[in-house]
Amino acid sequence: MPADSCLIQGIRVTYIGHATLLIEIGGKRILTDPNFDPALARVLRRVCPPGVEINRLPDLDAVLITHAHADHLSLTSLAALPQSVPVYAPGAVQKWLRDEGFRQAVAINPAEIVKLGEVAIHATDAEHRGNRYGFDSWRSAANMYLLQTTVASCFFAGDTGLIPTTHRMVETTLQPAGRQLDLALLPIGYAPWWKPRFRRGHLSSEDALTLFQRLGARYMIPYHWGTFHHLTSGPFDAITELRTSLVSHPRREDVKVLEPGMTFTL
Repeated sequence: MPADSCLIQGIRVTYIGHATLLIEIGGKRILTDPNFDPALARVLRRVCPPGVEINRLPDLDAVLITHAHADHLSLTSLAALPQSVPVYAPGAVQKWLRDEGFRQAVAINPAEIVKLGEVAIHATDAEHRGNRYGFDSWRSAANMYLLQTTVASCFFAGDTGLIPTTHRMVETTLQPAGRQLDLALLPIGYAPWWKPRFRRGHLSSEDALTLFQRLGARYMIPYHWGTFHHLTSGPFDAITELRTSLVSHPRREDVKVLEPGMTFTL
């Protein structure tokens, strides 16, 4: 369970599971892509309980949604959170959420910035088609977010493939001010050889390490592992692959692997 006091200086991140993390920065608590469900689509069961149960969360200041896929946007989990907490999502997803009764949904589109006290939340496109069903291509928008205060910064990638511009928002926002990204929260996925298109919209463990380098971040926390069974991989394949790569990686000490419920404070 995270500490009761909210971090003012620096960053504190708790890994809850899959893409659900509690980020404490600038005196604010921000929850990403909340999913506390026991299974995905009632079929792909959860293999590890949430690191923090939903009814044990501290008071939140905002929820960030990156896209509409069921593993990143659980309507059941969202309904269990206080409806007074603003939910920021890509415009098309925000419209859908409001149609579903979530009046607290607020649109944040690429190149837009939302101010949350001392925290500036920047949005940009992810390389990922986020529509939930085959027929709803209009809902395919997917965001990545940079959270920034005058003293700390944190990048949350949601789901994305690796392209030459994936790191651009961080580069153009922080570098002109002579700042370095403090923390990169990056998804890792297992890319079997027989699924070559997987990496077009997802990061393999190797891709995540490459993006970590391009972002120039001080530390990296991997997520998107150890929570659900998947159709094409086991829940621990990606983290096993990452740990193998880290043995000989020059920045292995800067990659912080958190088990669900663990917290990293910077």
